[in-house]
Amino acid sequence: MKLIFLGPPGAGKGTQAAIVCKKLDIPSISTGDMLRSAIKEGTEVGKQAQSYMDAGKLVPNEVVIGIVVERVAKPDCAKGYILDGVPRTIAQAEALEKAGIRFDHVISIETADEVVMGRLSGRRVCPGCGATFHVTGNPPKQEGICDACGQALVQRKDDTAETIQNRLAVYHQETEPLKAFYEQRGLLRKVADDGGIESTNNAIMAILGK
Repeated sequence: MKLIFLGPPGAGKGTQAAIVCKKLDIPSISTGDMLRSAIKEGTEVGKQAQSYMDAGKLVPNEVVIGIVVERVAKPDCAKGYILDGVPRTIAQAEALEKAGIRFDHVISIETADEVVMGRLSGRRVCPGCGATFHVTGNPPKQEGICDACGQALVQRKDDTAETIQNRLAVYHQETEPLKAFYEQRGLLRKVADDGGIESTNNAIMAILGK
């Protein structure tokens, strides 16, 4: 089962991918992890990636795709995998196809912008132990204080309204066109994000026939 999860920031892609991976016993492989692993192992593509990163440049598509090809050829991907963070653009999707990487389903978690804004802007994290709360969805027992270690909770820069709007704009411009790309190939499966992790996962598993 080879899968991609699409959706805006805050749609719960990472949460759902983790659950699906556990249920299907397949790995979720993220771009960041793949890059770090290739660099650590000193593969040819890893060395190329390192040279770009050392120069403070973005790692180009062909190098990212090369790392994906290396990673999915490993034994733990024999039963399938979920790609996390790739593809982000049409160019990357086309490059994956050219490299012979095919998918069974592309799951799009459909989440409205205003839901994303509420979900992410209300998130608070503990700088001490890393615990995560939400001002309405999962509030701490004492306002602004971590239940676990008693430190004052903070709002990450990523979760400010301005940053969220920027991230959504990038998603709509660069990544959302992938929905049409995969729909043309008969691979796109849309799942409504109703706010419930379990119900969203049940809908995904039904699509996968599990």
